[in-house]
Amino acid sequence: MKADDLILVSVDDHVVEPANMFAQHLPAQYKAQGPRVVRKKDGSDVWVWQGEQIPNIGLNAVVGRPPEEYGMEPTSFDQLRPGTYNIHERIHDMNVNGVLASMCFPSFPGLCGALFFRQADRNLSHVVLQAYNDWHIDEWCGTYPGRFIPLALLPFWDPQLMAAEVRRVAKKGCHAVSFTESPDALGLPSFHNPHWDPFWKACAEEGTVICIHIGSGAGMKFSSMDAPVDVMITVQPIACVNAAADLLWSRVLKDFPGIKIAMSEGGIGWIPYFLERADYVHEHHHKWTHQDFRGKKPSEVWREHVITCFIDDPVGVKNRHGVGVDTMTWECDYPHSDTTWPHSPEILMRSCDGVSDAEINKITHENALRFFMADPFKHRPKAKCTVKALRAESPNVDLSVKSQGGKPPIAGELRPVTTQDVMAQLATVYSTVPE
Repeated sequence: MKADDLILVSVDDHVVEPANMFAQHLPAQYKAQGPRVVRKKDGSDVWVWQGEQIPNIGLNAVVGRPPEEYGMEPTSFDQLRPGTYNIHERIHDMNVNGVLASMCFPSFPGLCGALFFRQADRNLSHVVLQAYNDWHIDEWCGTYPGRFIPLALLPFWDPQLMAAEVRRVAKKGCHAVSFTESPDALGLPSFHNPHWDPFWKACAEEGTVICIHIGSGAGMKFSSMDAPVDVMITVQPIACVNAAADLLWSRVLKDFPGIKIAMSEGGIGWIPYFLERADYVHEHHHKWTHQDFRGKKPSEVWREHVITCFIDDPVGVKNRHGVGVDTMTWECDYPHSDTTWPHSPEILMRSCDGVSDAEINKITHENALRFFMADPFKHRPKAKCTVKALRAESPNVDLSVKSQGGKPPIAGELRPVTTQDVMAQLATVYSTVPE
């Protein structure tokens, strides 16, 4: 198979929410209390809600910038590529990258919507959360049917409300929700607590995939403040092994047979060893730990329930049979700094040498469409879904790298950037108060 012949579905991209997103979706009596965008004196745009300021962070939306301008500084909308927040421009950016369909995680509410959980007024949070989901499903995804896989956020403070929201959005065609990789890090009961049973049950019954994105628990994983920031960037995806182990050894996968969980942006290269280790631990220790996988190996149960996701992972693709070809999915991660945009097809094909066309199709789109109950082929012929066909639809997209005024964490120095440098730059978002 050639890169031009691929059909690509990305199960992990991100949306920078536009400033007017709540205009059509918040009930009139709540509009004055909804989140709003404010331009600060330093020129940055922030979302303001209930006393919190939430910036657009440089590393989260760097597509189109020179790498020298990557950083963690707060940014304004006019410093971002329009495809990050404008649905029509997003389609062009998908086309030029040969991507047929995309699932987009949130930005300002946090990867799992923890912003809503943090608020004292739970009724207001619930209203705004549902307005967010309605915007995402009906407007962001609904503007171009077949081009997006909707993803909903949940009211973590009440598992019954979570279950109700799972069922509400399922009726709207949304079969994916975002959940935290570490509930206890947010002060909530752990995966092992039956507290979450109404939520697990609703997802299993509705065929809704629970997406657990890296960094959705306690945030970024830092070793020390004077460590190079490269340490955090390196270990961030691999750090989801903790959530993976928690889930594998919990009762969730055993007690809810229909449940499906996606390790979003978790990579796949580490999974064969992880599963090998889990099987070894079970074989050597189950008689005293009393773990019961009901006649199966842990690795078998994992592959029945867990969807794996990768951006660019040659080692993982090479060891795909140890990962599980039937559960592997691909991600673009637009517009984050790890994205392979706009050369995703070519970069992916570098990993696919020796991979059969049938396996490539599973990894690039068939698995994703099956798990997330999506069918873009209802909206366009399959022949118009390939990389070549999509790129032909947007031939004039400007792919030139442009300076957008990004500021590096340290200026005029060639020493390695440290965690402290990045945190100091990020702190500038709180240095002034919105008017």
